[in-house]
Amino acid sequence: MTHGFRFRRAALAPVLFIPLVIPLTSAAAADGAHGDRVGAVTLVDGAAVKWEKGPPNLPKGTEISAIAGDPAKPGPFVLRVKFPANTVIAPHTHSKAETLTILSGSIFHQHGTKVDKTKGAELRTGGFVFLPEMMPHALWTTDEAVILQVSGSGPFGVDYLDPADDPSKTKN
Repeated sequence: MTHGFRFRRAALAPVLFIPLVIPLTSAAAADGAHGDRVGAVTLVDGAAVKWEKGPPNLPKGTEISAIAGDPAKPGPFVLRVKFPANTVIAPHTHSKAETLTILSGSIFHQHGTKVDKTKGAELRTGGFVFLPEMMPHALWTTDEAVILQVSGSGPFGVDYLDPADDPSKTKN
């Protein structure tokens, strides 16, 4: 029986083994989590995540936790990002591929260069998005806080399509 798609073993294998090669560099890995082998990271539950204020190029109120790896350096990383209600992340791209998994709440995601809240797809807990490098997209939350898990390979950053949308460039 065919399902209209095929997995290529060579393409799938590196994805399955990424957690085994992530360096133990995050605060969560060093405090409140443990590694059974050098480079392994284990979180026993969500309470072990250590949250910090998000970087200035993300909307105010954003919190972030480096679970494994460092997105500023070459190599794989895993982040958790917490967005408050009514947050908009303007259209942007990333120079490397990105995966998003919604861990709690719901978020709206839209491909494209302009925010159009009539066209975004609502992604709920367990939802997933894979974005190839340089894919323009935007995100927004509504009435609840959201936690996302972001995985990719560094160096990784947010490049707003309109520099005026970068919160670090606006005066508060």
